[in-house]
Amino acid sequence: MPSRNGETSLLVARHAERAVLDEALHSRQAELLALYGRRRVGKTFLIRQVLAEHICFELVGMHEVSLRTQLQSFATSLARAHASPAALAPPHDWFAAFEQLRAFLSPRLTRLNKKQNAGKLVVFFDEVPWLASRRSGFLSAFEHFWNAWAVQQPKLLVVLCGSAASWMLENLVRQRGGLHNRVTRRLRVEPFSLADTEELLLSRGVRLGRYQTLLLTMALGGVPHYLTQVRRGESAVQAIDRLCFTREGPLRTEFEHLYASLFEQADRHEAVVRALAKKRRGLTRTALLEAAKLGSGGAATRVLDELEEAGFILQMPRLGRGKREAVYWLSDEYSLFYLTWIEGRRGDVDWLRRQGTPAWRAWSGLAFEALALKHVRAIKAALGIAGVETSSGSWERRGTRDSDGAQIDLIIERADACLNLCELKFSEGPFTVDKAYARELRRKCDVFRAETRSRKALFLTLITTWGVNENEHSRGLVTTALTMDALFTRTS
Repeated sequence: MPSRNGETSLLVARHAERAVLDEALHSRQAELLALYGRRRVGKTFLIRQVLAEHICFELVGMHEVSLRTQLQSFATSLARAHASPAALAPPHDWFAAFEQLRAFLSPRLTRLNKKQNAGKLVVFFDEVPWLASRRSGFLSAFEHFWNAWAVQQPKLLVVLCGSAASWMLENLVRQRGGLHNRVTRRLRVEPFSLADTEELLLSRGVRLGRYQTLLLTMALGGVPHYLTQVRRGESAVQAIDRLCFTREGPLRTEFEHLYASLFEQADRHEAVVRALAKKRRGLTRTALLEAAKLGSGGAATRVLDELEEAGFILQMPRLGRGKREAVYWLSDEYSLFYLTWIEGRRGDVDWLRRQGTPAWRAWSGLAFEALALKHVRAIKAALGIAGVETSSGSWERRGTRDSDGAQIDLIIERADACLNLCELKFSEGPFTVDKAYARELRRKCDVFRAETRSRKALFLTLITTWGVNENEHSRGLVTTALTMDALFTRTS
């Protein structure tokens, strides 16, 4: 598939997702796959690349158009599938549309059934939430199509794809009506990890090195559509400046459409994101709902669940605390970057001069911490404990009049009677543990031991960009020092 700059775009990474699609393609039963993920994450590209040779019918829903227009699009797509030069009359409703689709598929499936190891025919419905708008009748008609006929076709794979993760889960995966337990596989397409981001950039000839790749991801996240707009020869700071701050920058206004395209009443979702963007250490559910001015009922729970399922927020347990004490973090890097640097600024911002300022250091520290929390599996692999059963979370003891509080960014509790107490530090060069910080680290460990009464071995682990300068303060205190390379460790 040609990209905007004329190069050929090839699918990179997505190894686990390809495996799921391959299994569905070669199983011995009819498959109904629900595929979802946030806007711009590459869902459609994934399906078209992996299943291109097997797709016999594809329909893409359109946003906020009439039922008649959607049905006209169906007729056009079916004529294309027939390779017919003549236009087909649009069906009068979705029941008639699916009957036409059944008539189109039946003879092709009959021929395919006579072949061995031929895979399946793939029917691909993209942007299903737009097709299945209120009173459209799409879901009812599809239920009948699947239950009455398609489920009996072992050579058929139907892919239902959508960006609105909450809609896909509620109406397909968890549905209690005619499609209850009918989805045979679900596939959530997430933004790229740092390892995948590095692979994508290198495949396009963009050789930034890991520090520059880290900076880029801290601002844009692992969204493939954003990353493919980085040009060869640009530094991370130059790319961010062009994409986010110039008048024609494609990401300058992306936030304004991002949540509205995924959620109904998106102002509530944005309120949660804005509240989290202001808090370096995250917020508990109670504090978050208060800051976002949301009630504590089912509607608020749904907002949090939808944001978490779509990958915009991350819920981090607190060691030794109940679920209600878990801390929510803003895990979408672009949203944090937008709300910190772009929103409210009119005219061009000289981003190139922002590096090294106090505001830049505050943002980079928070962005690095949040990114590291999304790469716990990579950290485990770098520590050599990938095969050890673990649980991870943060820890905090609130201060009192008589004693200071203490907080630990990340704790990895291990089944081998050990704990990694991880401190996450972003710096522009090797990190130095000075006398004051060493004293603070010892105090944290002592408070943690006294508060939790844990008898497990405590391994103080520093995760920094460029590593730790070994000196009299770090020696004997820091058990393990990992660099940013740990976050690039591939885990799948």
